[in-house]
Amino acid sequence: MQTFGSSSAGMYGVVVAVTFAIGLWVGSNVSPRRPVKSEKPHGQAIETVAKGTEAAGLLHGNDEDNESDEDQVSGDLSSLKIGPTEECTMVLVVREDLGMTSGKIAAQCSHAVLACYKSMLSSNVPLLRRWERAGRPKLTRWCSDEEILLELQALAQSLNLCTRSIQDAGRTQIEAGSRTVLGIVGPVDLVRRVTGTLRPFE
Repeated sequence: MQTFGSSSAGMYGVVVAVTFAIGLWVGSNVSPRRPVKSEKPHGQAIETVAKGTEAAGLLHGNDEDNESDEDQVSGDLSSLKIGPTEECTMVLVVREDLGMTSGKIAAQCSHAVLACYKSMLSSNVPLLRRWERAGRPKLTRWCSDEEILLELQALAQSLNLCTRSIQDAGRTQIEAGSRTVLGIVGPVDLVRRVTGTLRPFE
C-alpha cells in the first residue's frame, strides 16, 4: 500500500516530466521572433535628449535627433601594427564653432565611440583589444571648425589610424550634414601627432 508521501512524490515527478517535454516541444517548434525592419537608413542612431517632454516623445517614437556615421573612407586600418609595449588611446575632437550644448556633445561623442569600436572590430581586433586592456581611455579636444576637423581626419587616415567622423541629421540644434565629432584611435604616439596641439576640454 502506497503512503500519501510516496504518491505525492510520484505525481510531482510526472508533472516535472510533462513540463520538461512541453518545454522541449515548444523550443524545437516555435521559431524566434525576427526584428522589425526599420524604415531609417542604415547607421542612424537616436539621441536621447535630457528634457522631460522630449524624452517622453522619444519613448513614443518621436525621435527628434538622428545621427549617422557617414564617413566610411579610411586608411588601411588592418595594416596598423602595435608594438608589444605601445599604449593605445582614443581622442574625440569636437567642433567648437557649432556651439553645441553639453548634452548634444555627449550624444555626438557617443556616436563617434561606437563608430570607432565597430571599425576596429571589423578591421583591427588587436588594436581594439589593446585599447580595451588599457581601460578604454578617451580624451576630448576642441577644434575650431570643419576645415580643421577634415585636415585632422586626413592626417589620421594617412597614418592608418582608426578614424571616424560623425555627421548630424539636423533635427535639433545644427544644420544637417554638419560634421560634429571626429574619433581617432591608435597608439598614443601616433594619435598625439594628429591631436597633440589641440586645446583640451576645461
